Amino acid sequence: MNPPSPSIRIGILGPEESVTNDPRGCGLWATGYGAVLTAAGATPVRIKESVARRSWQDELEQVHGLVWSGRLGNSMQATVDDERMCTWCRKNTLPILAVDRGMHLLNSVFGGILHADLARERPEALQHRHPPEPGLRHAIAVLPGTHLTDIYGEGELVVNSEHRAGIARVARGFRVSGQALDGIVEAIEADGDKWFAMGVQWRPASASASGLDIQLFRGLMLACEHRLLSLEKTTRPACVGAA
Repeated sequence: MNPPSPSIRIGILGPEESVTNDPRGCGLWATGYGAVLTAAGATPVRIKESVARRSWQDELEQVHGLVWSGRLGNSMQATVDDERMCTWCRKNTLPILAVDRGMHLLNSVFGGILHADLARERPEALQHRHPPEPGLRHAIAVLPGTHLTDIYGEGELVVNSEHRAGIARVARGFRVSGQALDGIVEAIEADGDKWFAMGVQWRPASASASGLDIQLFRGLMLACEHRLLSLEKTTRPACVGAA
């Protein structure tokens, strides 16, 4: 498969990762979505947190894909603005990678249900903590036949664990693509190939991210390229034979 084009512009919506000197990280690039997208070969574009006075079309037509890290604050309830944004992305097949709280909101927008506190609601799931304990990481199973498998390959993957909430029921139109060994959902994705919409529970741009996590952003970029090719085919004028 050819590498993605460096002209791909990826929007970043939501809080950026904090820069820390965490020895658990890969250290191959700086902390943050902008840094890892640049390392992956994309052009990062910061998207405003609220577009109440503008349409999402004005904000999102300038990018080829979106990384959504949620929003500031502790609320896990999707807002009308979240619903408008997700609906626009689905209608226009804009690829989206939702991270941590972004995944929770994506799941909520489309009818999923969340665990607000895994330690209380799923006491057997003892490996998920926020704030994370030093060195806290765990394995997940990448489920076969999913887009996540296309990105990481089948089998187990070790990820960081910096969350308290989790998915209790997956949203309509989505499927589980990654699962912790204790059964907690760690990744979801939209069914089918029409819309690339993926949510992951781990933090692939944090200071404790793995060097493999850049593959998520490269997978997002490739989905952007596939969408551009598809749009080009649908708008290309039909060839007219000579009379």
